[in-house]
Amino acid sequence: MEKKVLIMTFEMNSQAYEAFSKLKELHLQQRIVVEQMAIVNHDEAHSFQVKDFLDMTGNDKLITGGLIGMLVGILGGPLGMLLGWTTGSIIGGTGDASEVKDALSAFEKTSDAISQGKTGLIVIASEYAEEVIDQLVHGELNGEVIRLHEQSVREEVEAARQAEKELRKEARKKWFNEKFRKKSTN
Repeated sequence: MEKKVLIMTFEMNSQAYEAFSKLKELHLQQRIVVEQMAIVNHDEAHSFQVKDFLDMTGNDKLITGGLIGMLVGILGGPLGMLLGWTTGSIIGGTGDASEVKDALSAFEKTSDAISQGKTGLIVIASEYAEEVIDQLVHGELNGEVIRLHEQSVREEVEAARQAEKELRKEARKKWFNEKFRKKSTN
């Protein structure tokens, strides 16, 4: 079974909490294998916040150390703000929206799915059959689910973390050079 990152969204924010609870039950019934899951809110200030988190692996990973935490951290951090992770303007400017959506990163897909003012669910899981989660999300809760390959998301997160590190380094260098220049002209 391949691990996937599942991004689930619903019409009502309370349904994300209901899905969280029902996914725990499905895991205990061994109908799916959940590693981690988090309820994530995309607030009006364009920030992403984890409202609840569960690590089912027994490793007691903190949210910040897990893949979900890193994904959310990048979305809500300086790099996410800088790049905007929004797709509306991209899709509006092309004739084939499906072609663009296929090329979008995990960050853009997550930000687009859990739109501003909404609460969604991000889950790392392996599925014996997609129908189990589809029945819960689509059938019972009238929601949507996006499936991404876990390894691809992990690679994107690592590339983004590296880019963020390089941006911080450049920002410090620029700040230091400007500060040094000011002192030498005084």
